[in-house]
Amino acid sequence: MRPILILAAVAALSSSVSPSMSQSVSNVAPWDQAFLPPALEWDGASRSLLAEASNPWITDFERDPELNFSPDYAATRAWFDRLDAASDLIRIEEFGVSPEGRPIYAVIASRDRATLDPSKPVLLAQAGIHPGEIDGKDAGMMLLRDIAFGDKGGLIDRVNLVLIPILSVDGHERASAYSRPNQRGPRIQGWRNTATNQNLNRDFLKLDQPEMRALRAFMNRLDPDLYLDIHVTDGMDYQYDITFGFNGEDGVYSRSPAISEWLNDRFKPAINAALEGYGHIPGPRVFGVDGDNPRAGLSDGGLGERFSNGWGAAAHVPTVLIETHSLKPYEQRVLGTYVLIEASLRLLAEEGTAVRSAIAADRALRPAEVPANFVPDPTPLETRAFRGVLYETYESPASGRTEIRWLGRPDPELWQVTYFGSRPSLTLRRPTAYWVPAHRADLIERLRIHGLQMETLETPRTVSVSMLRLVDPVIATRANEGHVQMSVQTVEAEQRDWTWAPGSVRVPADQPLGDIAVLLLEPQSNESFFAWGLVPEILSRVEYIEGYAIAPLAEAMLAADPALKAEFEAKLAADPAFAANGDARLQWFYERTPFYDDRFRLYPIGREG
Repeated sequence: MRPILILAAVAALSSSVSPSMSQSVSNVAPWDQAFLPPALEWDGASRSLLAEASNPWITDFERDPELNFSPDYAATRAWFDRLDAASDLIRIEEFGVSPEGRPIYAVIASRDRATLDPSKPVLLAQAGIHPGEIDGKDAGMMLLRDIAFGDKGGLIDRVNLVLIPILSVDGHERASAYSRPNQRGPRIQGWRNTATNQNLNRDFLKLDQPEMRALRAFMNRLDPDLYLDIHVTDGMDYQYDITFGFNGEDGVYSRSPAISEWLNDRFKPAINAALEGYGHIPGPRVFGVDGDNPRAGLSDGGLGERFSNGWGAAAHVPTVLIETHSLKPYEQRVLGTYVLIEASLRLLAEEGTAVRSAIAADRALRPAEVPANFVPDPTPLETRAFRGVLYETYESPASGRTEIRWLGRPDPELWQVTYFGSRPSLTLRRPTAYWVPAHRADLIERLRIHGLQMETLETPRTVSVSMLRLVDPVIATRANEGHVQMSVQTVEAEQRDWTWAPGSVRVPADQPLGDIAVLLLEPQSNESFFAWGLVPEILSRVEYIEGYAIAPLAEAMLAADPALKAEFEAKLAADPAFAANGDARLQWFYERTPFYDDRFRLYPIGREG
């Protein structure tokens, strides 16, 4: 009953909207559009990229772009299988299997047959990590068709293209017209999370999910020279239809300064020019800081390593996070994505040597201190000119407050908007190496999938290492991404001679992926295995002591150790709550006896050097 009532309400909304809004929704289902702001007018030259109706390789999307149709998993794979069979330039490679048993695959456009020529740069374009945001799939189908049978074959003379059309294949098939209410098309959209209800775009570092483990192993084999992660944004309306960004943009901090310089100086201008040439409006990947006040400021949206852009900077892989704009028509977004991928191929063919030099320079870096835990910087970086959209406010009887109504018309005056970036809130020291015990084979496996170099012990080895004792760790009150997260602000280092069992690994920090090792293995990092709740056993204390045993023992300790007595009396004087709590007082003594659990809150990963 409820969906019928909702659709009836939407139908009523459709009949009552302004003429311009009615026109904008005339060719699509009311549920798709009626309650969204009107779309800005657009008639870009990129419409010339659409195939003629007579083209035997026309895609489902192109048959009628105004229908906002995108094919399902089976139809997409069938189309690519036909393309593979018909063209020597196209081949499909399966590189993983989803939790529900669907193959995860890439489509490779190359003149190199089965083995890619390592002298040619590789562009990896990935769509559908959030399956409702599937613009890259339909754009990639068009471009690969044009490479195989159109006039774009020259694009792969000096560069290879690898397209992952759908990464989250299970989420893609949990599809309906009701997946993304803030987005204008496609008509049927996949679900944001996977079959196990995980957001793959939070899994670039911890590597929980089979999809992401498969992606990382595949990328390690490819070693791409440029990685495009294609999304659709949410949030405020603005004139830009294709936005993109990367860590280190506009000269701010980056773990990969040479790569960021190349992306700033070469990639961004070339892509902007190509998009503008086809009638698109490219812009920076930004997010409003106040949903109630669009002019309050913009932010970079975060630089964390759980996202592709953060991981790419830490792994020294040129990574660009693309966000087409959710309120623009699907046709406009898909065509803009086509132009962006094509322009990236052309640039990479020209700039292969330069980008590889930048990658090599960054992979040689070994900073003694590794910034971590990026947070919004309250100090603005600059004031930016911004192409906004006209809006008004009104009092909503539903919310009982003032709401924003976007009007579907560009503001003729440029906004001058404060821009806020991110800054690291923690600095971590790079050790010589980390030691991971054999009984944590699960963590070792994740490190291997990342591609980290390590030595595996075949016989026991005793090593002098620094072990970290966690001081007052905090457990989150709710789950996030299938985990109960943990955090710790303070650690105390204890130097120990520790015997590591066969199967334990030594992970040098002096390697290209050394920053990844630091971020995963330092417990204070908010991207670490500990932070994601993967090492909970150290918070469980075993063995206790009864009051009838510890009280006389504590009295004997006071009598035998004047320094201990002075420390205890100082504690009593400084902490009245402690002084009034008999259990806390006895616990204080218990912690100072050899009976206390020595490994309680002792982090099991050692630091060498």
